[in-house]
Amino acid sequence: MLVILSGLPGVGKTTIARELARAAGGVHLRIDSIEVALRETVERLYDESYRVGYAVAEDNVRVGRLVIADSVNPWPLTRAAWQAVATRAGVASLDVEIVCSDTTEHRRRVEVRHAQLASLGAPSWQDVVDRNYRPWDDRPLVIDTARLAVEDCVRAIRAHLPGAP
Repeated sequence: MLVILSGLPGVGKTTIARELARAAGGVHLRIDSIEVALRETVERLYDESYRVGYAVAEDNVRVGRLVIADSVNPWPLTRAAWQAVATRAGVASLDVEIVCSDTTEHRRRVEVRHAQLASLGAPSWQDVVDRNYRPWDDRPLVIDTARLAVEDCVRAIRAHLPGAP
């Protein structure tokens, strides 16, 4: 199965993805990690990190692994591309939008993250506010990290996985 996490930087996607991968025995595929590696050899990135992510995800779901794809996934185009991975591989998928409805908390997270990861290109709060993140056509499962602890977020996602009680 392919679990597709989406959301603005700083909402908690990676924290949830890591814990979900641990709890469910899945593969955590983080687009930011791919981008960092590619930046060492590529001057300017377009969609290369997503394309690499799609290929790695497809390889893993084809061999029966649960893959948790962790990316901003901002546009209908990228969302359709993740869905195409699942379709080509003949596996189920679950779209999950991670949000943080508390703007003050979201900003705090981004600013702490930016200070820690500025050398890797972590976005500033203004970058997040200005991000071209398009609304969903079909509403995914929405997880609000301002209202739920990480464990509760993971539990809510796992409830939608095959074989969940």
